[in-house]
Amino acid sequence: MAVNKLSAEKLKHFEEIILKELRESVNYIENINKDQSIGARESSGDLSSYSYHQADQGSDTNLMEQTVMLMEGERDKIRLLNDAMRRIADESYGVCEMCGDYIQETRLEIIPYAIYCVECKEKMEDKKRRQRR
Repeated sequence: MAVNKLSAEKLKHFEEIILKELRESVNYIENINKDQSIGARESSGDLSSYSYHQADQGSDTNLMEQTVMLMEGERDKIRLLNDAMRRIADESYGVCEMCGDYIQETRLEIIPYAIYCVECKEKMEDKKRRQRR
């Protein structure tokens, strides 16, 4: 499926989408860090009147692991968004890295940091599924 090259106006549109997602991701990470620092201050207080059960420690550890995984995911997303901004700057944005065709605009609206068209992404996913069997 041939898709037309993105115009300067379209590139600007996608740049705005990417910048908005970057701000949201940075805010998300800042809020998590803020919540963790508040939690750390509260947990460093005198808790002698509270029982500190082993199950509570496990829950806390599980919550911290989930938080770290979420933050790593957001950091990965920020890296991908920054890469997309570089592709906009060098005018290679919207080009599939596998086949060289243009990525559908509807896909870029949903995943503005996409580097593969739908067809190539499906081929990669099929290959991964076959390798797992």
